[in-house]
Amino acid sequence: MSISRLVPPLLRSPDFFRFWLGQTISVVGDQITAVALPLVAVLLLRADPAGMGLLTAAGLLPHLFFSLPAGVWLDRVHRRRRLMIAADIGRTVVSATVPIAWLLGVLSLEQLFAVAFINGTLAVVFDISWATIFVAVAPRERYVEGSSLLNGSRSLAFVAGPTLAGALVQILGAAMAILADAASFLASALSLAAVHAPEAPIEAEVGSLRERVLVGLRFILGDPIMRPSFLGAATLNLFNFGFQALFILYATSYLHVIPGVLGLVLGMGAVGGVVGAFVAAPIGRRIGLGRAYVLGLFLFPAPLVLVPLAGGAPYELALAALFASEFLAGIGVMVLDVNVGSLIMARTPDRIRASSSGASRFINYGIRPIGALLGGALGGTIGVRETLFVATIGALLGLLWVVGSPLPGLRDLPETAVLS
Repeated sequence: MSISRLVPPLLRSPDFFRFWLGQTISVVGDQITAVALPLVAVLLLRADPAGMGLLTAAGLLPHLFFSLPAGVWLDRVHRRRRLMIAADIGRTVVSATVPIAWLLGVLSLEQLFAVAFINGTLAVVFDISWATIFVAVAPRERYVEGSSLLNGSRSLAFVAGPTLAGALVQILGAAMAILADAASFLASALSLAAVHAPEAPIEAEVGSLRERVLVGLRFILGDPIMRPSFLGAATLNLFNFGFQALFILYATSYLHVIPGVLGLVLGMGAVGGVVGAFVAAPIGRRIGLGRAYVLGLFLFPAPLVLVPLAGGAPYELALAALFASEFLAGIGVMVLDVNVGSLIMARTPDRIRASSSGASRFINYGIRPIGALLGGALGGTIGVRETLFVATIGALLGLLWVVGSPLPGLRDLPETAVLS
């Protein structure tokens, strides 16, 4: 058998391969920073629970502030790929200021807040434009395959990123490890520059800014398939980011796990994401896309209860609990993301793709800083461990949105919605 036959058809397409390669490198860098930046705050700047909540929120607030207007604006931009490249270059420069400030002895928690906020703002432009490039390099009949490949890369990044982050922090220090993320943004920019597939023609909505902002929101909240999909995920994310805001603090300060070991455990546990990426599409085909999404809404948050349960356990048992929670949640998030991502891509009309993406990020990502702030506030009030229990239970409430909706009965990709 020829080795080339083992390569998925989409990866044989030069444009999709370049797009996939750039995103793969970028998400590895993101995972390094997801571990390294909180460690900078905890280990070098002695941040408390409220400070950790603010740091997490700072990177997410731009999605709440800018997603809606950015979606409207980007529906009228013809060459969004150039904006994505500019956003990557900007994030390269901003991320590099962290190790430079540390070397100069002037690094502060306020600077981390600023770096997180600026990078989050640039991420809004990049991520809203992302769907336009995806549909340009992947034909409709291969949306699920393309989503599986990109989510598979993300799951591999969840393995390599934390492990690499822990090693870099242990060897170079938390601040210097951020350089890896800066380099990943540059690699993403170079890969995007090599993509030549034409973008979909612009057929933007007309009307006032307010009317155009509301187009995406009306579509998402009015469509019987989109509405439960987004509200279920938004509820999960509200509580999950309260959990994530305190996780690094809890693992290092309460369970006394050193950065190198934490990165290794998280990296090993993230193999669950790799498994999930392989089984997500087959699960969707077997039980239907809608039921696979519902399954993911449960499988993603439920295992996280093992983290607060590890409190007071012997050290080795605590590490096993962290591994198990990461492994099982990784399977769940891939089952959720691969299936619902393809569903949303197919359901959304081209002419409102950017404004719909902006509205979806306003709902799905805009709720995250609120969750992070809530987690930080609760952590300082009722305790960090207690807040992790509350966050896990709260995340499961996302399942309530799909009750009585058409989602559980949806087996295949839905037809593209017809706008009135």
